[in-house]
Amino acid sequence: MPHLHIKEFKKIEFPVTHASVTFNFIADNANHLDEQLISVKIDSDEFFLLVKKDDERNLLKTDKLTRPASIYNVHKALLTYAKLAGLDIISSNVPQNAKNIHLEESTALKSIEYFASNFPMDREVRIEVGFGSGRHLLHQAVNNPDILFIGIEIHRPSIEQVLKQVTIQKLDNLFVLDYDARLFMELVPSNIVGKVYVHFPVPWDKKPHRRVISTSFIEESRRVLKVDGRLELRTDSENYYAYSYETFIAFNKTILNINKNKEIAISSKYEDRWKKMEKNIYDVTMINEEQSPTLELEGSFEFTKLKPDYEKLLALHGTTKKFESCFIHFERVYKLNDGVMLRFSMGSFDRPEHLYLIVRDEQTLYHPTLPLKSKSNLIAHKHLDEVLNG
Repeated sequence: MPHLHIKEFKKIEFPVTHASVTFNFIADNANHLDEQLISVKIDSDEFFLLVKKDDERNLLKTDKLTRPASIYNVHKALLTYAKLAGLDIISSNVPQNAKNIHLEESTALKSIEYFASNFPMDREVRIEVGFGSGRHLLHQAVNNPDILFIGIEIHRPSIEQVLKQVTIQKLDNLFVLDYDARLFMELVPSNIVGKVYVHFPVPWDKKPHRRVISTSFIEESRRVLKVDGRLELRTDSENYYAYSYETFIAFNKTILNINKNKEIAISSKYEDRWKKMEKNIYDVTMINEEQSPTLELEGSFEFTKLKPDYEKLLALHGTTKKFESCFIHFERVYKLNDGVMLRFSMGSFDRPEHLYLIVRDEQTLYHPTLPLKSKSNLIAHKHLDEVLNG
C-alpha cells in the first residue's frame, strides 16, 4: 500500500485545489486522537487519505475503505499533500516517476458505479473472481473476442499487471473491477452470464464466512447465468473442495460435474508450482438449467430531513443494530467542522458493505459514493434512517 512516513503531520487550509488535486475537508476521529481522514478528489476519483500518528513518526497513506480506481491518483494525492503542507518525509514507497504509459491509455478499469448505472447488455458476459496474475482471464479474452469478460480483483499489483496487458494487446472486451465479488453479483442482470470462474480462491479455513463460494453466492450465480451457463470452481485445497461440494449439493436441485487433476488450456504460475509438488487440483462445475426472473430492485438511498442530534450520533461509536435480514455496525465516528461523519458496515451478515456517512444540518449523505443497490442494502438503509432520526 502506498504511504509516506513523515516527521510531523501538518494541516492545510480546506478546501484547496492544487495540480488538479482537490482536498475537500479533514475529519478527526472522535475517540482516537491519533487518526484523521483527508477527503480527496482527482478527476472522477473520490477517496480518503489516512493520517496515523505516534510518538516516533506519522504515517500518511490511502484509506482501505475508499479504494480509488487509479493507484496513480493515490500517489499524486500523497505527494501533492506533502508538498502543500511542507511535510518532512522520512521514508516513502510512492514512486516519483510519471504514470506508466500503458496505464495512462487504459480505459478497462471500471468503478462499481459504472456497472450499477448501466450494466453492459449487448453481448454474453463471463466473470472471473480473483484473477490473480490474469493468465486465464487474458487467455479467455483473446480467444473469445465477441464475449465481454469482467475480471474482479482487489490486489492492486495484479490489477495493474492486467491493465497493462489489456493496452498492449489492444483488448476491447475485458473490463477490470476492484470490488467485493460477492456484492457485485447482486447487481448483475439475470440470465446474461455464460460462465463464472472462481479459480483458486483463498481457502479461508479459519474464517469460512469470508469464502467466495457460499449458499448466497451460488444463488446469485444461478440467477445471473444463462440456461446451460456454468459456475466453475478450481481449487488445490482439499478442505475448500469438500466444503464447496457440500454447499452445492445441499440445493434441492443441482447439476454438478466433478473432475480431479483435469488439464486446462492455460494455468497460473501457482498451479504450475502445485503440480510440481504433486498436489491434487479439483474442479467443481455447476450447470444452470433454469431461466430466472428479471432482477428488480425498488427503493432509494434518500434520508429523512430532520435536524441531527450530534451528541447522539457521536454515541453510536462501537454499537451494532441487528435486524431480521441485515445489520448495521458503527465502527468509528469522526468530527467535522460542520457536522459528524460515521464509518459503518451494513447489509447482509455474510457480505456486508463498508461505508462512510456525512451528517450536517442541511443534509445527510453517503460519501464518497452510494451503497450498492441490493435488497439487503436497501432494507438496511431504511433501518439506518430510523436509527439516525428515531
